[in-house]
Amino acid sequence: MRLALSLPTVHCQNCIVGVERILESHPGVKTARVNLTLKRVLVDADTGVMAHNLVPVLEAAGFEAHELDLSALDMTDTDPVSRDLLMRLAVAGFATMNVMLLSISIWSGAEAATRDLFHWISAAITMPAIAFSAQPFFKNAWGALRVRRLNMDVPIVLAILLALLSSLWETILSGPHAYFDAAIALTFFLLVGRYLDQRTRSAARSAAKELTALEVSWATRLDGGKETIVSLDKLRPGDRVSVKPGERIPVDGTIVDGQSEIDQSFLTGETLPAFADIGATVSAGEVNLTGPLTIRATAVGHDTSLHQMAELVAIAETGRKNYSSLADRAAKLYAPGVHVLSALSFAGWLAFTWDIRTSLNIAAAVLIITCPCALGLAVPAVTTAASGKLFRRGMLIKSATALERLAAVDTIVFDKTGTLTSGTPELINLNDHARCDQEIACALARASAHPLSKALVHAAQEAGVKPVALSSVSETPGWGIEGYWNGSRVQLGRAEWFGVKPFASTHCWLKIEEKDAGVFLFSDKPRIGSKDMITALQSAKKDVFLYSGDSPTTVQSLADQMGIKKWKAEALPEDKVNWVHELQQDGRRVLMVGDGLNDTAALAAADVSISPASALDAARVASDIVLLGSDLTSIPDALNVAQKSVRRIRENFQIATVYNIIAVPLAVAGLATPLIAALAMSASSVSVSLNALRLK
Repeated sequence: MRLALSLPTVHCQNCIVGVERILESHPGVKTARVNLTLKRVLVDADTGVMAHNLVPVLEAAGFEAHELDLSALDMTDTDPVSRDLLMRLAVAGFATMNVMLLSISIWSGAEAATRDLFHWISAAITMPAIAFSAQPFFKNAWGALRVRRLNMDVPIVLAILLALLSSLWETILSGPHAYFDAAIALTFFLLVGRYLDQRTRSAARSAAKELTALEVSWATRLDGGKETIVSLDKLRPGDRVSVKPGERIPVDGTIVDGQSEIDQSFLTGETLPAFADIGATVSAGEVNLTGPLTIRATAVGHDTSLHQMAELVAIAETGRKNYSSLADRAAKLYAPGVHVLSALSFAGWLAFTWDIRTSLNIAAAVLIITCPCALGLAVPAVTTAASGKLFRRGMLIKSATALERLAAVDTIVFDKTGTLTSGTPELINLNDHARCDQEIACALARASAHPLSKALVHAAQEAGVKPVALSSVSETPGWGIEGYWNGSRVQLGRAEWFGVKPFASTHCWLKIEEKDAGVFLFSDKPRIGSKDMITALQSAKKDVFLYSGDSPTTVQSLADQMGIKKWKAEALPEDKVNWVHELQQDGRRVLMVGDGLNDTAALAAADVSISPASALDAARVASDIVLLGSDLTSIPDALNVAQKSVRRIRENFQIATVYNIIAVPLAVAGLATPLIAALAMSASSVSVSLNALRLK
């Protein structure tokens, strides 16, 4: 059977090798293949192996892992549209080179039978090449005309067809001019723009689909005390479900037996697990960390909070897709204008000369010269250049219109945990404790998978602390770990376990027999460059907000440290979405930066969004831009590059306009020979591409 796991923290070849080696050494696993781009591993295993069995194996080796529902994902990694366009582009390019060689001979003075032969050979190359390569334009144009509207592909198709028909007519009549070279070159340049545009779009997948994939596809139902593994569609409200430590909770419900700590970070963004006892409510998608639980289901399937979040994201995604790019807006004006101009040229010459052949040739020349090669390249050429520049700075552009939307941003909203901070607790007062206490605490922490225990062990190992030998070590779910050292009872856990009043900062306590408990303090370390990044944004006159699911004290502390004056705490996913909408209703253009599942809906709702590569699949997919490294200082750079990109796009439109102002009168006057048409069209396309490269 095939299983899928999300691996949000893998980032290099060593990670790939490590994950694959660990999984393939696990009993029952046949093969494991990591996809670094999708941050996902596909596992072929025996039927007895479950995905949730592999999660703790990877986490014990330091790799964060989450179970994915394979049936909810489209696991194809290739982009068939890009591959198809590239194949057509190759055919058009090969044909263009050969036809241009023949045309150069004609332009150099070939006459009579030699010229006619070269025209026929050009026709034999061009017509089948266009019939194959130009299919995307023909299909799109026909789709628009069927519903009685125009798009950019309609004048393209008319230009190609008129060029071919008039050229074939001229060749049959032994005429001096034919536009085979212009027609195939036009197809080639337009396919270049279409391919670049598709490559940008192909990175985007549905975040709602990825979010749904995080649902567990099965559950352990209790039937009269007997455990039965069933699919989710067989569960009903009121059913009792058993959830073991390390498993993701499959339903919304209430705990009726057991106590544990629950990882609710996907819903609230809170870094630390929440203690859950009998009577506590839990949600689908949360992770049970320490103790076995029995849950009475209150909502299953499409009624769970996780599914509602997916629907919230889907609605937000739909709104963003309504954005109209600069190229789309230009096409609305350009396509009708080209048709009118070509029709007027045909009618004028026909009225003046009563020569259909001459009128048709001039109409074809007008369509070829005005055909939107430059417009077709204006946006994708700039987007490709800007994407390459930002990629070298550690940012991956996923959306075709992301740069245009990013350039208009005036407000930036940040999540806290995992975005402005590393998302993992860090022990800050190890040296305040005696060496013996450090060794005992390290020994106890090694027996727990709690995030604070992991942080304590890591700090102790960095300091060279060696754990003591303990006996009778056991963990009390939700409270802590205890054991015996030299006959004395030692404990590490929550303040309430020892009758100590907890305080605001993150902490745990060590108790040795009758000795007073000592406290270990933790902090969430800010990301590299976060303070400099906030300062740079504020210097650029951008409004900065901080929205977090953490407690007000924690959020305020980070906001003060970063110099952020506007912040909100204890935010649920729907709160973040509502706050983003409020900013947009005030006329602001919002950039959302977040990494968690609780940020996914807000990421999709914002005008443009960024997430770190360490984010879960759903958050990364909802984002327009992925931050590949850990340094946040590239975000102000991205805003700057986006603004320059939009300026370049507008300049490209101006270049295309100036080119048309010069070339169109020549075409209308009947002075545009095939050589002039081909050179003018090529010159405009090259000029646009060179202007785009100025970004580099």
